[in-house]
Amino acid sequence: MAALPSLRQLSYLVTLSETLHFTEAARRSFVTQSTLSGGIMELERLLGGVLVERDRQNVRLTPLGEQVVARARVLLADAQDLMRLSREMSEPLTGDLHLGIIPTIAPFILSQLLEEVHKELPKIQLHLHEAQSEQLVEKLEHGNLDMIFLALPFDTRGLKVAEVAKESLYLVCNKADHKSVHANSLDDLDLSQLMLLEEGHCLRDHTLSVCPIGERKNDHRLKASSLPTLVEMVSSNLGFTLLPQIAVNTSMLKNNEQLVVKPIENAPSRILSLVTRKSTPLHSEFDVLLQIMQKITSQLC
Repeated sequence: MAALPSLRQLSYLVTLSETLHFTEAARRSFVTQSTLSGGIMELERLLGGVLVERDRQNVRLTPLGEQVVARARVLLADAQDLMRLSREMSEPLTGDLHLGIIPTIAPFILSQLLEEVHKELPKIQLHLHEAQSEQLVEKLEHGNLDMIFLALPFDTRGLKVAEVAKESLYLVCNKADHKSVHANSLDDLDLSQLMLLEEGHCLRDHTLSVCPIGERKNDHRLKASSLPTLVEMVSSNLGFTLLPQIAVNTSMLKNNEQLVVKPIENAPSRILSLVTRKSTPLHSEFDVLLQIMQKITSQLC
């Protein structure tokens, strides 16, 4: 049987693909630069092709290198799951659990989530990671996260998905914006005044899915990077927005006397979902965490 690449060699290549710098990749891998370079050269010998182009100024992957990295990520994630499976069989519901959450969910459930996990999973050390949906899905696929909490529809690419709750988006407008205040449906609104989060946030895509407004008239400077910023923009009467139901009863909205918050006909909705890899060994943790999130969101949605 021909010699096979080692997981260590593959991890060196993956780390180099992320840094495109041998010194930094070696530092992240906790080895010397010569060790990392030697490992990648041996990998190239085993595979019979050049994976990395090197010169004094640049490091770049070859087309073969890019394909090997993509497959290596899957192998490394599966290897991590194999290690977790062994631990899960001997000591279930223990150890570290890395959970990713999108920014339009995280602020509204974190305190309750931490409290419930501490109560229901006392031997689990929960690590929270907040990022946009695409980043979280990639990290989950690569084995850097164990589970992620997303809002669908979003491309989960064959991952294991369990529904937590379904929620509608609510109209949030300034009380001085009389047209929006008296609107009963999206058809009554001036959609050129709709303010959105910046590109990359799934809430933006969910809103635009039912608001075919074409090229927006709003100045590009009015794109918000977070929900609190979006609320402040509405408070300044720069336009209106649509926010998730879990945000409705928070102090961010309830304590702002400038705002009117109301349900509206034919508003978009989203499905809050817990997602993991199909190969995950953490089935018990997934089930308990799903129940915890369903309990929390049932009080908010």
